[in-house]
Amino acid sequence: MKKVSFVIPMYYEEKVVEECYKRVKKVLNELTQYDSEIIVVNDDSKDQTLPILENLAKNDKSLKVISFSRNFGHQAAVTAGLQYVTGDAIVIIDADMQDPPELVKEMLELWEQGNEVIYGKRKVRKGESAFKLLTAKMFYQTLNALSDVEIPKDTGDFRLVDRKVVDTINQLPEHNKFLRGLFSWVGYKQIPFEYERQERFAGTTKYPLKKMLKLASDGIISFSTKPLKLVGTLGILSVLISFILLVYAIISYIFKLNDLSAGWTSIMVAITFFAGIQLLSIWVIAEYIGRIYDESKRRPQYIIDKKINIEE
Repeated sequence: MKKVSFVIPMYYEEKVVEECYKRVKKVLNELTQYDSEIIVVNDDSKDQTLPILENLAKNDKSLKVISFSRNFGHQAAVTAGLQYVTGDAIVIIDADMQDPPELVKEMLELWEQGNEVIYGKRKVRKGESAFKLLTAKMFYQTLNALSDVEIPKDTGDFRLVDRKVVDTINQLPEHNKFLRGLFSWVGYKQIPFEYERQERFAGTTKYPLKKMLKLASDGIISFSTKPLKLVGTLGILSVLISFILLVYAIISYIFKLNDLSAGWTSIMVAITFFAGIQLLSIWVIAEYIGRIYDESKRRPQYIIDKKINIEE
């Protein structure tokens, strides 16, 4: 019998744990032709998320819980879940119920037809601000403009993937993983699944602007070297501008076209402009060097403090 696994990262989700479990379990109970498991990864929530999960896991051995020693982030939580799944079809879904688990039935039909990655594509995003929608659109446009791998727009981590795709992802050793990009990068037979994203069942988003920027940075740096090439372009542009200013200064001096001694404003503008380009270039290079440094340390992506219902 084929098996379906759910991977659900949680971080301060005490208000949605029971509703999430109830809805996912109801879906799995209706899929009688499949065996099933639910793997929840607690990303060091300090509220009642873990105690609630522990209580639920006592009565359901198919509910498996992994709890981190500290907060390692959403992508690390999903990565940990993927390392421990045993299913043939793996569903990645957030706990907030914005991505309805009931859609998995239709996604499984597409999987049975031979598709290996069925990624959720949001045609409607309810309950999200205009700022969030605008920045998301800008992010995917920028990422696809810079990346050598096309990453589908209006997608998140909600998807159903085949076992062999997960095995491939698990073999990738990089530390700062941008999973939705990696799922595109590995290839295989992929199709979109359009759906309406709902409002959160309860609680607040765990992706404030700071974390969104970090995720965007991971996506761009992990899948593109074009920012580094842009540094070279800016350098050439700076040299050309400097040369033009030099020629202009020489001609002005020879033909007395302008009193260069009074040009302190233009000098300051030029200095700040080139200094800005230099600092921007150093920042871009530093981001790449920082990632190389992170990878060279070879620290684990996460540390597990507790496992429940997981057999080694």
